[in-house]
Amino acid sequence: MAIQVGDILEGKVLNVMQYGVFVQLPNNQKGLVHISEVSNKFVSDINTVLKQGQIVKVKVISIDNAKIALSIKKLEENKVINRDRKVNNFERFDKSKEDNKPQTFEDILTKFLKDSEERQVDIKRNFESKRGCSNKRM
Repeated sequence: MAIQVGDILEGKVLNVMQYGVFVQLPNNQKGLVHISEVSNKFVSDINTVLKQGQIVKVKVISIDNAKIALSIKKLEENKVINRDRKVNNFERFDKSKEDNKPQTFEDILTKFLKDSEERQVDIKRNFESKRGCSNKRM
């Protein structure tokens, strides 16, 4: 089985270096997870996140000759996107939120303009009351 870009694999952490970890992949191949591809959060010390011998799921992000670049962060991003889709699908069928949630661009734009005009009127009214102005002109 040839490893291709986009594959999601499971491997064992072989070596932990300050710049990343080497992972043993199927077919006795090795790949590198660079420290920037470990997590969506800042990682200053990779030893706090990964340990030698740990089993990890990785995504193949590039293959250059015999060098295989891997990412754990890309899998986390996919989970967040899928979770957001599930929430959005639930909200779509939730009747109580259906009235409050605009469905088209025009609805969104209309709601934005209405809210914006209301805010402008409030700001103008508040500003004029502080200045002691009235709306009447002589």
